[in-house]
Amino acid sequence: MPSLKDIRKRIASVKSTQQITKAMKMVAAAKLRRAQEGITQARPYADKMREVIGSLSVRVEQNHHPLLVRREVKKREILMTTSDRGLCGGYNQNVIREVTRLLKETEEGVEVQLNIIGRKGLDYFKRRDYPIRKEYRNILGDIDYKVAAEVGKDIVAAYESEEFDELVMVYNHFRSAISQVVTVQKLLPIEPIPVPGDAVITEYIYEPSEKAILNQLLPRYVEVQIFRAMLEALASEYGARMTAMESATNNASEMIDRLTLDMNRARQAAITKELMEIVGGAEALK
Repeated sequence: MPSLKDIRKRIASVKSTQQITKAMKMVAAAKLRRAQEGITQARPYADKMREVIGSLSVRVEQNHHPLLVRREVKKREILMTTSDRGLCGGYNQNVIREVTRLLKETEEGVEVQLNIIGRKGLDYFKRRDYPIRKEYRNILGDIDYKVAAEVGKDIVAAYESEEFDELVMVYNHFRSAISQVVTVQKLLPIEPIPVPGDAVITEYIYEPSEKAILNQLLPRYVEVQIFRAMLEALASEYGARMTAMESATNNASEMIDRLTLDMNRARQAAITKELMEIVGGAEALK
């Protein structure tokens, strides 16, 4: 059994760790609230733009714009979003597992390259020598639209120059602090959105013309969808980290309770031993 001194040191160490995990939980909770506000603002805009793009794309020829052209898929790019830091439970591993699955299930004759946001995903796939066309580090800390626009412009340029024929995004979709769902979304080529038979179709009047507006909206649409995915991923990261740190804090409390019980038992055993030695010495003097 460990000595009383060793147990006291262990308790002090666990308490110190508990203070850190508790502070990290509070920081993650504060950042999560800000990220949720961003999602609340971005989702309606992204959804409405998707609706308008879908409405416009069925009215024009599919070869009108390069982002609408469907080519034979010989090379696919996967845009994946992970975090730059750890201590967020299975957040990164879930995305990495899904991307690995997509890589294994790639059709014969199709090449796949990666476009990675976040150090965790980058480190994982670099160690395994997967082809990586583009990489981004430390861009999710204080995300704004300019960051997503930079990523989007690069992707649009690469697609138009036929560096790849299809783009798929893989990221964590935020539901709640304890629930994040890995999402696979095909982004390019942009396809008309099917309208259910019983749906009410909204008719829009476009000026100066449908084609002119579509030309302006399509690149922006790519940027907006990437921006939304990055916001979803960021909120998911903070939610996962907050949950992980809360679990670590609770585990530390349980460990402190167990160690305190061990310390009391060790103290009691030491006192009992001293009493027995005193009694034994007294008996020996008789």
